[in-house]
Amino acid sequence: MQPTTCVLFWGYFVALCCKEILGVTVTSDNRNVKALEFGEVVLSCKYRLEKTEQKVRLEWKKVVTNGDVSFVYFNDALAADLQKRAEMMGSSIRFKNVSRGDAGKYRCEVSAPQDTKIFQEIEIELSILVAPSVPVCDIPSSAMSGSSVELKCWENEGSPASEYKWFKNGVPLLENPAPNARVTNSSYTLNKISGTLQFSTVAKMDTGEYYCEASNGIGKTQRCVAKSMQVDDLNIAAIIAGVVVVTLVILLCGLGIFYAHKRGCFSSIVFLGILNT
Repeated sequence: MQPTTCVLFWGYFVALCCKEILGVTVTSDNRNVKALEFGEVVLSCKYRLEKTEQKVRLEWKKVVTNGDVSFVYFNDALAADLQKRAEMMGSSIRFKNVSRGDAGKYRCEVSAPQDTKIFQEIEIELSILVAPSVPVCDIPSSAMSGSSVELKCWENEGSPASEYKWFKNGVPLLENPAPNARVTNSSYTLNKISGTLQFSTVAKMDTGEYYCEASNGIGKTQRCVAKSMQVDDLNIAAIIAGVVVVTLVILLCGLGIFYAHKRGCFSSIVFLGILNT
């Protein structure tokens, strides 16, 4: 590389570095903020200027659906819906009482028209932590032995999403049961994410009282009301007896019709019907 070209290259590189160093710089103490619902939280935004004696434009925006934004702080004022429950602390925002609707991405934008680099922004993610609600449980009251049975458990309030745990007669069911049929039916599958308890082939030993718990590490663990599920064996003898009885009834009816036809009863009935018309 020729000396002139080298000088130009390094001059350009230094100019870019100086522009980044000398221009407005925006930082935050925490760019991934988590806060309990109804609690207090600060979204930190700090800036450093190249030239301190100048009018700075500070704006806060929230990224909404489809990448659009809504103004949070604009023209030296908070948005109307935030004025009673938030305040500015310099260039940072303090929420006095956050709700789950406040969750999302926020942008702090600073414009300094007299600096070498006149604009910079940072993005801050706000997550609102919400305790789970009482889960809803779908537990069948009865089932036939050998059939497939699914128990369901869910709740939609918790943030982050809840995980689920199932209990039978007050004893927690293992996510990966040991294959010991004398103790318990190991044919079930427990999904702690979806909250389902699936028996591929339910057995009589699965009769009991079931309930589910939901937890996400925030607040108290919640449980649904316990419900009993009765599993009955299929009564093969009763089914065979029923089939035999129905078959005999059909056979006797057929023999009766055949005997009546042989005696000419049907011909007399048809003849009387013709006379009546």
